[in-house]
Amino acid sequence: MSKSIQLTIENKIATITLNRPEVFNSFNREMALSLQSILDDCETNSEVRAIVLTGNGKAFCAGQDLKEVTDPDLNPGFKKILEEHYNPIITRIRSIKKPIIGAINGVAAGAGANIALACDIVVAHEKVSFIQAFSLIGLVPDSAGTFFLPRLIGFQKALALAMLGDKIGAEEAEKMGMIYKCVPTEEFEETIDKLALKLANMPTKALGMIKELFNKSMTNDLESQLALESKLQIEAAQSEDYKEGVAAFIEKRQPNFKGN
Repeated sequence: MSKSIQLTIENKIATITLNRPEVFNSFNREMALSLQSILDDCETNSEVRAIVLTGNGKAFCAGQDLKEVTDPDLNPGFKKILEEHYNPIITRIRSIKKPIIGAINGVAAGAGANIALACDIVVAHEKVSFIQAFSLIGLVPDSAGTFFLPRLIGFQKALALAMLGDKIGAEEAEKMGMIYKCVPTEEFEETIDKLALKLANMPTKALGMIKELFNKSMTNDLESQLALESKLQIEAAQSEDYKEGVAAFIEKRQPNFKGN
């Protein structure tokens, strides 16, 4: 496994940690490709029922490692960076039919901010900030920032943040609907652990279907969305977890979901 990415699997939870703290976990090619590979492994590993994506050190991710794009011997070019690094990361995060928690432990800037926002449930502690830093060096947002941000916080606010590159604290990010929750710094790790454990013990198949429905709602019209809801609801009703959930409700006990 790459040293730039750490993976631990425990209690049905895969914790993926970006591990280049000396450069604030900024991405180079090796790290981007390694993250894709690990996400693929988590998707197919039946022992994994929830995924946590976080960073090591003071930052979650500062985006692209600028050393890579300014060194003629290293620079893969923006076309390759986008098509082979960031776009595949975003599509994997959204397509994996398991819940992904963005555990934002420090600053999330540029592509790092948008990778965070692509996660299913985003939790940050009170000292974290989010920055659409692209315009500050003459670039435009990528990594689906122009897709998710306006849908999360509205067109006007998103456009202003993209143009101005304002730093947004986690508390403000929660208030504007950019993230799920801002928590006190001293409660951050415990909050992530409890949330991940809860998700890992929920009906994984149904959670994957919910994720698919919300993905499709971004582009579907009403009739198409209703049809997809019907299709997936019928499939969910045939699952073992549905049978267990109903039985537990009737018997007034906690359900023991198996994820199928």
